[in-house]
Amino acid sequence: MYSLSTCWNSHRHTDGREMLREIRALGFDFAELSHGVSASLVPGILDAVDAGEIKISSLHNFCPLPLGVTRAAPNIFQFTALDERERESAWRHTCRTIELAARVGARVVVLHLGSIEMSDYTDRMIDLVAADEHKGKRYQKLRAELEDKRQRRKGRHVERALAMLKRIAEQAAKAGVKLGVENREALEEIPLEEDFGFIWDEDFAGETVGYWHDTGHAQIKENLGFLRHAEHLESLAHRLHGFHVHDVRYPGRDHRAPGTGMIDFAALAPQVLPGHIKVLELSPSVPPQEVLGSFAYIKGIWGEE
Repeated sequence: MYSLSTCWNSHRHTDGREMLREIRALGFDFAELSHGVSASLVPGILDAVDAGEIKISSLHNFCPLPLGVTRAAPNIFQFTALDERERESAWRHTCRTIELAARVGARVVVLHLGSIEMSDYTDRMIDLVAADEHKGKRYQKLRAELEDKRQRRKGRHVERALAMLKRIAEQAAKAGVKLGVENREALEEIPLEEDFGFIWDEDFAGETVGYWHDTGHAQIKENLGFLRHAEHLESLAHRLHGFHVHDVRYPGRDHRAPGTGMIDFAALAPQVLPGHIKVLELSPSVPPQEVLGSFAYIKGIWGEE
């Protein structure tokens, strides 16, 4: 199943039906409702789905946007927050996303689990890699500092995230919707590279909770020296629900059209199955002809369906 995320075009539309018609006109039978969808777009989305004009593969939390929020904001409320009020806001808006997913017949809701409260290391490290200083003392010192802080501070944040995920999984199971925990590009966000396996040790509702692989995020982590992209995907393939598919221009510019960056999509192909949801998650700056070209490119590598 191939799909196109509305992160590509939601900002251009005031009518959800027209937004989805633009995606359908490019040849996509499915769309993902991303975290930039305002509540005002929902009536038109429902009209398009009910009329059979397009199907919805997945939703990206939070969808629709919380009232008063006017831009994509997937981390506005975090499961890891130490403030209970923020965690409850995250719970409430995630439940809204699950409700909309069930209403439109989507299979999966994609989740960010949250972050460790610490300063931003990711952008500084990307800048050093871009300057070809990743083997220097400054980079190595920064990395050691980051890893020390992550390990010392992550515990209470991970506990809160897993407790919230368990609550959400119960709601999702009742609604017949699966949850995809997405790998993140920021070094401060969780799960950390080595911690994904702990998620599957928890007592979630059946097979509700799975892994969602973002190709761009994994490639950035490889560029920073924290994982090997293909090996990381292989290690989690047994729990894989789907993909966000986009390319990366070295070292950290993602959401590029597949085939225009550095990712070796052929190396990922052995883990890609027909049942997986494969969502092109492209920058609004990608022109329509490049969307079409990237769609053909990835199908040529991963197979037609």
